[in-house]
Amino acid sequence: QVQLVESGGGLVQAGGSLRLSCAASTHSPYALGWFRQAPGKEREFVAGINWTGDLTSVADSVKGRFTIFRDRAKNTVYLQMNSLDPEDTAVYLCAATRTYRLLPRVESQIDYWGQGTSVTVSS
Repeated sequence: QVQLVESGGGLVQAGGSLRLSCAASTHSPYALGWFRQAPGKEREFVAGINWTGDLTSVADSVKGRFTIFRDRAKNTVYLQMNSLDPEDTAVYLCAATRTYRLLPRVESQIDYWGQGTSVTVSS
């Protein structure tokens, strides 16, 4: 069982920045990343990173604004979110899958989920 603990959510004005963190309780090879779920909408992929941290993928909706990176020594993945827009308001969930490849973009292929951290962007 892998525990994922997120932090860093909150309220920010449009155009502002936030950094989310997710600490994983394992040193095993897991791809990590983030999904989000806005009220009344389906959960969607945001960004993912592979075990070694040299491959990343981000959704088109956040490309150029969000950056994902990881610190393997701390078993932590980060999501740096810049130029936030009210459309980014959602609960952000950390995700993990046991693979050396990139985190899958499909919910059904995720092995573990965090509890989620709320991000609210005011206009």
